[in-house]
Amino acid sequence: MATEFGRGIAIERMVIDDLKDFQGSQDAHRHDGHSFFLLEQGTVQLEIDFQSCTLTAPAVIYIHPDQVHFTLNSEALIVNSLVMTDEFVRPEYLNSLGELVPAPPIALRPGQLLLILEMFALTIKLQTTGRAFIDSCNAIAAWVMDQYAGTTEPHSRFEVINRSFRKLLEQHYRTDKRPAAYAEKLHLSVPYLNECVKNVTGYPVSHHIRQRVILEAKRLLYHTPLSVKEISALLGYDDYPYFSRLFTKMTGQSALAFRNRD
Repeated sequence: MATEFGRGIAIERMVIDDLKDFQGSQDAHRHDGHSFFLLEQGTVQLEIDFQSCTLTAPAVIYIHPDQVHFTLNSEALIVNSLVMTDEFVRPEYLNSLGELVPAPPIALRPGQLLLILEMFALTIKLQTTGRAFIDSCNAIAAWVMDQYAGTTEPHSRFEVINRSFRKLLEQHYRTDKRPAAYAEKLHLSVPYLNECVKNVTGYPVSHHIRQRVILEAKRLLYHTPLSVKEISALLGYDDYPYFSRLFTKMTGQSALAFRNRD
């Protein structure tokens, strides 16, 4: 969406009676930018990174540029959307946005809906004003991040360490596959890091490393023409047969079967 407008930002309010009028919305795709959607009216079912979620108005959701998604079905939608490429998002926001993934939809109270609708309406009017327009787009991004912060703010030391681990994982999952590598970066012992992560998520560090690698493999299988062997190498596995066995073990099907699914 964003690059179609030639400047890396797209913002609009859409009344959608039939998704068939929006070419490609029901095909798996990625946006070139950070996507902020405000569902003003209706219900829509999405698949985001191979997980189904349902938005019922009023609600907001954030979708990261890396996330593969498509629309499954919908009913009488009014959607306000903002898509911004990295260069237009304030640098201090970029890391915070990455930490939101996966970002579930957030239901809005009437007062929240009124405020964000006013923000979208003003920003749409500012489209020809340069810096004021960009600042207004970032204000929408900040508002959405604030809504997520209220649901994800860490309160315990375990939660703080888990968040730090997940941030490192996002940066290093292609190269670091051992829990010890993350424990060393966090200046913790492996048992303590495992205790913290498992306390918050229910799963040990090794599970999250494998899951992050498999998620990226799914994205690449679904959205690129790369071969399974090329994807294996891209994700840091020189041993292609091992990667193939790992994918099958984690997903219950081979990489090629996943790629060819209906």
